[in-house]
Amino acid sequence: MQEKYLFEYAVIRVVPRVEREEFLNIGVILYCKQKRFLQTIYTINTERILSFCDSLDIDILVAYLCAFEQICKGTEEGGPIGKLDIASRFRWLTATRSSILQTSRVHPGFCIDPLETLMKLHTQLVL
Repeated sequence: MQEKYLFEYAVIRVVPRVEREEFLNIGVILYCKQKRFLQTIYTINTERILSFCDSLDIDILVAYLCAFEQICKGTEEGGPIGKLDIASRFRWLTATRSSILQTSRVHPGFCIDPLETLMKLHTQLVL
């Protein structure tokens, strides 16, 4: 039997008007300590997002999501947060914030392959 690894994930949400607390799921971020895995995947359905809030600047949203990716990768482009250890980067990305890009509470689970699990969660929770 294959070994299962503890993972944590959060759903990435676009919240166009924070005061209304309405959101659309657009991505998932997954962290698995034992596999040293931290990755995000997202889908921007421009038509759906703009039907939800026609004043949202999609380019700004894309820039924020690209920053999430760079922080996950731990690259120089991730700035000071991208230089932190992998667990700290995940905690920073999933911290409670009041902005147009937020994450759900963190949820745990067990997986064999973190990438496969990330893709499955993305399909179930976003698409």
